[in-house]
Amino acid sequence: MTSRTAAAAARATVYGYPRQGADRELKKAIEGYWKGRVTADALRATAAGLRRANWTRLAEAGIGEVPTGDFSYYDHVLDTTVMVGAVPDRHRAAVEADALDGYFAMARGTQDVAPLEMTKWFDTNYHYLVPELGPDTVFTADSSKQVAELKEALALGLAARPVLVGPVTYLLLAKPAPGVPADFEPLTLLDRLLPVYAEVLADLRAAGAEWVQLDEPALVQDRTRAELGFAERALRDLSAATDRPKLLVASYFDRLGEALPVLAKAPVEGLALDFTGAARANLAALAAAGGLPGKRLVAGVVNGRNIWVNDLEKSLATLGTLLGLADRVDVSASCSLLHVPLDAALERDIDPQIVRWLSFARQKTDEIVTLAKGLRSGTDAIAPELASNRADLASRAGSPITRDPAVRARAAAVTDADARRPQPYPERAAAQRAHLGLPLLPTTTIGSFPQTDELRVARADLRAGRIDTAGYEERIEAEIKEVIAFQEKTGIDVLVHGEPERNDMVQYFAERLTGYLATQHGWVQSYGTRYVRPPVLAGDISRPEPMTVRWTSYAQSLSDRPVKGMLTGPVTMLAWSFVRDDQPLAETARQVALALRDEVNDLEESGTSVIQVDEPALRETLPLRAADHPAYLAWATEAFRLSTSGVRPETQVHTHMCYAEFGDVVQAIDDLDADVISLEAARSHMQVARELAAHGYPREAGPGVYDIHSPRVPGAEEAAALLRTGLEAIPAERLWVNPDCGLKTRGWPETRASLENLVTAARTVRGELGGATA
Repeated sequence: MTSRTAAAAARATVYGYPRQGADRELKKAIEGYWKGRVTADALRATAAGLRRANWTRLAEAGIGEVPTGDFSYYDHVLDTTVMVGAVPDRHRAAVEADALDGYFAMARGTQDVAPLEMTKWFDTNYHYLVPELGPDTVFTADSSKQVAELKEALALGLAARPVLVGPVTYLLLAKPAPGVPADFEPLTLLDRLLPVYAEVLADLRAAGAEWVQLDEPALVQDRTRAELGFAERALRDLSAATDRPKLLVASYFDRLGEALPVLAKAPVEGLALDFTGAARANLAALAAAGGLPGKRLVAGVVNGRNIWVNDLEKSLATLGTLLGLADRVDVSASCSLLHVPLDAALERDIDPQIVRWLSFARQKTDEIVTLAKGLRSGTDAIAPELASNRADLASRAGSPITRDPAVRARAAAVTDADARRPQPYPERAAAQRAHLGLPLLPTTTIGSFPQTDELRVARADLRAGRIDTAGYEERIEAEIKEVIAFQEKTGIDVLVHGEPERNDMVQYFAERLTGYLATQHGWVQSYGTRYVRPPVLAGDISRPEPMTVRWTSYAQSLSDRPVKGMLTGPVTMLAWSFVRDDQPLAETARQVALALRDEVNDLEESGTSVIQVDEPALRETLPLRAADHPAYLAWATEAFRLSTSGVRPETQVHTHMCYAEFGDVVQAIDDLDADVISLEAARSHMQVARELAAHGYPREAGPGVYDIHSPRVPGAEEAAALLRTGLEAIPAERLWVNPDCGLKTRGWPETRASLENLVTAARTVRGELGGATA
């Protein structure tokens, strides 16, 4: 096919779409089902309505081929586990008794059965449920969900393409099941898994699928020759299957590198590739591989992970180059639009001119359609759209919001000494022990306590003017009193104020820093029914006034025990925001770090002796390619130290991380030079404690003994057993006792019981050690 013909054939498509609905209808229906207020049939009807609305909106916008199968009640990797029959033995009875309840039991656990482990989806803030596999795993096909959703879309008269997590990525994301040796490689199960995928593909073909998309994002990471060989065999074998649809293999989030020639030569009918950011390197690599003669290329030229308006002319130039490299070129976003909010037009509280700089899922869909039209019919056909786009880009580039000379001058003046505490850790540790007087195995929590309906109502009432600021602050003070009193009664050693005033650990600070924009409807799924509103980092960052001192000081006035000051660290402020794309991340991180440094210093001056600066996103933001790690970790750890290095030796600096693979960043954790770190460990059975020990981590650590992402209440002996496991790796004088993460999403009854059990466990093990003080 000639370039001219390829352009004429170009159509618009997307890999996936936000699931929640404009008013988070899915979240409300699922949580209503969990509470017994919504029936299973009503939940299914809500889900079907959302799918239908999404497909209809996409088709009306001009998307020529809609995705199916990307919708999920909780997580698409968990859906894949169900599809291939890899249900863990401990959940099998529940799944067989009731498929929906069993599905949620795998995701959330029950009082008697632990859930699947949860971790981050590559370098995003989306969480997936980790498959548990072993040498005895038997795979069986269950394509019912995928077939049913395809038939729903076809019944609407739409061209539809089912989307599946590819078999290689599925196995690379998996871990050995409990009781299976840690060195077991799930990828060795590929030959057992491929016939199941072939069966699913045949079912989809029989249901009317012309194309099926196999997502293989794991191939953008560093892969061994053996792993690439597995990928080559998987695509060869699936391509050889009978009664199959055409296969479109998709990758995203980074450049493919050595995997690209493998995919280009595979006997599949098409590839979907990311051409944004670092993945723009795929363009030259594709040309070097000889292109895709005779194949379809879906070109991801619209950034599916950030919210800035696309530069249409640059994207058209990229598409023009690609026309000569494939038989047919279609236009898409770089990845599923799951990672961006639904519609920027809903944002009524942001300056309308600034809203024009923003592109959420609906706007990105329009950009994709415009680009496909321009590719087919030439730039004259989209001249008005191009003119409007140029004006929006110029407006943003020239706006005074984006540059503050004072902020830039301060950041430029930072020295290496500013990011180092003057005293070495042993000297600080001695000063902190003398100052704080904590017992052996001190207990604490991560920061947040349950966000009750009353707190949410109070915030809504304040926004609506039904109560004034004084009335709102009285309500917050009452909540803090209750949280402090509970912790004292329970016997927790280092207290927190519970963060009742905070709507979100990033948004709260973003609303108090210059340079940030907060959305009202910019919800993005983090995991399950947990949705967040990432703020938009639009300009240079500074802190006009203290953000947390008032409430931390008030909490400390209620107790003689130390109360932690609680802040969100600079890397996490970036990772859980939509960041600027007009300057390096390192520059933005330094600006945020300096603003936080001011807050840390003010907390110390107000009498706060323990200050926690959370960095749960440090590992999450780690680049997917090892070659990019050193540069990232250098600026990321410097930003944390810049935030925390202005305090006295007796002030104890904590940090916190959760739900990620920490083994890759143990040296970086060390480089943060925090006095204490708390980490998720309950679901992973204290793996991180062993990783810290293997590294020789010299400071104090609190690997979590209470999994807060499950509604179950861990018993005191269960927590004590985890604590004893932790002691095998970390000496008692350096071990803390805490939950995995904050308690914001939990209810008060389970929180009370769990923390009481946690304190009992600490006292039990403390007694076994015969020690009272550290």
